[in-house]
Amino acid sequence: SLVLYIMPGFAGSAELLERLGKHKTGKSCLYINKLDDVDNDVLCQLIRESVGAMRAKYHSA
Repeated sequence: SLVLYIMPGFAGSAELLERLGKHKTGKSCLYINKLDDVDNDVLCQLIRESVGAMRAKYHSA
């Protein structure tokens, strides 16, 4: 099992989550049993958006 912390949460990510595949979410946690259960391209997009939001919030490069 994998747990990813998507720090900005999932507001605005409904479409990506629908396309992701088998998963569960908490407030900022994304739970995945196996990487084979999800679309890796969609997962990468969620991660990129999370990193981008944190960089914008904390003005980091």
